[in-house]
Amino acid sequence: MTSRATVLVVVALLLGTVPAGIAGAGGGPTASDPGSDSVGALESAAVPTATAEPSAATKTDAEAAAMAEADDILHRTIELRHLPDRPDVYEAEFTFDIPEPMSSLTVDLEDEATVRSTDGFEATDEGTYRWTGDGEAPSIRIRLPADQTETGGRVGSSRSGYSFVDTGEWGVVPVPGVSVSYRRDADVSIGIEETVTVDGPGATGGDIAVFGPVTEYERTENGETVRLVVSDAADLREDPDAILEALGDASGRLSIAPSDETVFVAAVPSDADWGPRGLQYGESDAWVRADAPLSEASNVWLHEYVHVHQRFANDEVATDASWLVEGGAEYHAALLAYEQGLISYSEFRDHLERGEQSPHADGVLAEPGTWGHHRTDYAKGALVYGELDRQLRDATDGDRRLEDIVRTLNAQDERVTAADFLTALEEAGGTELRASAERYAHTRATPDMWNYFEHEATFGQSRAATASGLGEEPVTVDGREWGRWDRANLSGLSADIGAGDVLAVPAGERVTVPVALENGDDRAGTADATLQVDGDVVATERRVLEAGEAATTALAWTPTKPGIYDVRVGSDRLTVYVRSTPSLTVTDLRAEPDGVAPGESVTATATVTTADSLPAAGRLAFRTASETKTGEPIALAPGETGSVAAELTFDEGGDYEIRAGERTTTVAVGGIKSTVESMPGFGVAAAAVAFGLAVAIATVGRRR
Repeated sequence: MTSRATVLVVVALLLGTVPAGIAGAGGGPTASDPGSDSVGALESAAVPTATAEPSAATKTDAEAAAMAEADDILHRTIELRHLPDRPDVYEAEFTFDIPEPMSSLTVDLEDEATVRSTDGFEATDEGTYRWTGDGEAPSIRIRLPADQTETGGRVGSSRSGYSFVDTGEWGVVPVPGVSVSYRRDADVSIGIEETVTVDGPGATGGDIAVFGPVTEYERTENGETVRLVVSDAADLREDPDAILEALGDASGRLSIAPSDETVFVAAVPSDADWGPRGLQYGESDAWVRADAPLSEASNVWLHEYVHVHQRFANDEVATDASWLVEGGAEYHAALLAYEQGLISYSEFRDHLERGEQSPHADGVLAEPGTWGHHRTDYAKGALVYGELDRQLRDATDGDRRLEDIVRTLNAQDERVTAADFLTALEEAGGTELRASAERYAHTRATPDMWNYFEHEATFGQSRAATASGLGEEPVTVDGREWGRWDRANLSGLSADIGAGDVLAVPAGERVTVPVALENGDDRAGTADATLQVDGDVVATERRVLEAGEAATTALAWTPTKPGIYDVRVGSDRLTVYVRSTPSLTVTDLRAEPDGVAPGESVTATATVTTADSLPAAGRLAFRTASETKTGEPIALAPGETGSVAAELTFDEGGDYEIRAGERTTTVAVGGIKSTVESMPGFGVAAAAVAFGLAVAIATVGRRR
């Protein structure tokens, strides 16, 4: 099951069984302010969530601190406080480190938030809070209800069980979001970095927080670290190492999305009046009841883990495709449990066979209104999802799997619809497979569960041994060849984090990455090229390669917000610092020639260096009273110096001021000495037109 605050997901019992978990949807931040949340088995439910914050795992403390001080980053710190004497509520304090180019900031809190104090903010008539311009670190401290039902509402007479709760001794709560809007200089992009901490005993993954003493375990597989946080008040049924082994094995087997940097899983006490058995909330956080077993087909640990990787479910999913979220998580969790030897084939079969039985078989998956109060997506959805996976493997001799379809959906910018799913199925497996999907998902028709021998014949087929990685061609930015640096050779950057080379690119520029593909097998096979940014697949391409064939391609991504991003192609990685013009400091500005006739060109050249201890990049603007020209994009290693030039023309005689950054120079046009033509009101604060940019970071959805 997945979740974030405003998307509500109701989980009902299926055939008398307890839902395995819940996964969450996302009403998180919009384009300008990435940040997301979700909640996730049968019985877990998912709802979309949004996001794309730069991964903290790619930054050292020193680099994170440098980014917090950077002039192109709005840094937000959320400190959560447990109130043992008031277990019905908990506190969150938002503190903002506001960059210089930002001239205003307005904060809109969650509806149920009660403001306890403010510093540097004032209430407005609209019920929002506006930065007064005072204070180096303006803050707002709020209280929120701690107890929530699994439907997303607060506990009341109609509750069906908790999704978040605080007992005073311990608690598990969602990290609250806010919506912000701000004004900034027109040529400056602002990124948003967030740090979430717990004041006192506890732990957080950034979307879920656990209050009270905890014991933490950790395991890294395939570049992905799983943090298992166990409340000291919980009686954990399974050995922590066994849980981490199951999730680590799933990381290697499951290919619906590249691995996350870090997955946060909290084991919570089982004696609360829980609704779901587990909840995936936000980008990659989840909680699971401590009494959840590993050796069962409805495996909550694996179900919530699958939800973490269903990236398409974190955005809006059309109603006619919503069954894929829970149906897919339930099927993959059961298949992983079988493949890991945690359950027998008969247990796997019996679990999926529920979908053949009434009332679930009577529902139409693409029409949730026909499900009644039953979780048809968990039961019939898992059976249909599995049958389509089996047919796809059979039609392609094991070369394609339904995981590949989900990976395609993960990379899609728009919301996922049934038409998208059907088209992707047809492209991978042909028209007959599409017809099966239309029949089983869009009518009341229900497939029969396949037997053991059919399973072994189909699922025992291996793929061709294809591989992908960074190609030898250069990375390009806006069509220009772009340099990259060896992290070990950059002063001020740690060589202990990240892997591969380092790039700095200007925000808003198209970054194209070369990809090398290879089929090392003695048979034809399909190779998948994927470009992953902070756990999200942003571009993908499929190539069929003959035995031993190699090929190259290129995938592109346009980062819009400054930050530090982990970029992966196959097992190869790049650390990309996305910056805007405040990361560049102009140390000198010259115009050549310093005198011209009207209509002739002047070349203005600025000497620039890095404004902080991180790599810098941007497009420098050269301004006069009549025009603004932008130089070609530039990137600098920490402490490096470079130059940027632009050609300017002046139609009439006179002396004209040229400004770049905080430097100015003057050029004489036509030999006429006169008062310098400077820009009206031109200065550091008013150099460009400021405009508003709305950013929503408020809600989160949930999955089971």
